Amino acid sequence: MEAAVGVGGETDNGSGPDGEIDEYQELLASLDRTFDQDVRIAAHEAGHAVCARLLGHEVGGVTVSPDTAGRYEGLCWGVGHREAFAEGHGDAADVREALASEMPQAGEDRRPVADVFASVYAKCVEFLAGRAAERMLLDGEPAVPADDLRQARELAMLMCKSEEAIESFLAHCDVAARDLLMPYGDLVMVLATILRIKRTLSGAEIDRIILEFEANKALAIERRRRKEWRKAELAASRFRAECDRLNALRLPSSA
Repeated sequence: MEAAVGVGGETDNGSGPDGEIDEYQELLASLDRTFDQDVRIAAHEAGHAVCARLLGHEVGGVTVSPDTAGRYEGLCWGVGHREAFAEGHGDAADVREALASEMPQAGEDRRPVADVFASVYAKCVEFLAGRAAERMLLDGEPAVPADDLRQARELAMLMCKSEEAIESFLAHCDVAARDLLMPYGDLVMVLATILRIKRTLSGAEIDRIILEFEANKALAIERRRRKEWRKAELAASRFRAECDRLNALRLPSSA
């Protein structure tokens, strides 16, 4: 059903699959983007979105349409963050600058800012989830996500005191993002495919896709379980029948 919707939200002109493919190729040409690049960008942004929801973060939306000012090729944003980004703030550097003076020094109690440390960790994992999704779904090493790494580094500086510590922390977050997404690779793939068709998805649409996907997956698992149970019941019935037959053969004949 999704494939019947024209790229960019336009309705189907009745030309069928070939027309839709031509329309998609024209779109990519207008963006100066290849098919492989579009697939990679969609996987990257879908990875951000799925990771955010797995971490319990709200997602405002996601897009694979590039910014007209050239600031990004695709974007996943939190609720209210896109407006802040458009106004020139809301970047991780702004967060670090606002919080740096509040962070404890050596020997000071860190418990009052435990929530900040937890938020920084979760956000850094989310920043690195785009590259993790590319590695999980696509062949070849992805390009360095310069802005994702820059923003993750800005936040890491709130927790780490040396370049070595920052690199080690980000390497850990890279692995943590992969581990978080690995069981949900099929969901990331589905979301990336729909994103390439729709080009932009709202947070509500993302949640609906995830809900429907998980419901269908649970239904498929339950159907498979019932099928296996029925096979076990039939095997047990055949075994009982065979046992009854053998017992009947062994019974002594009456005098």
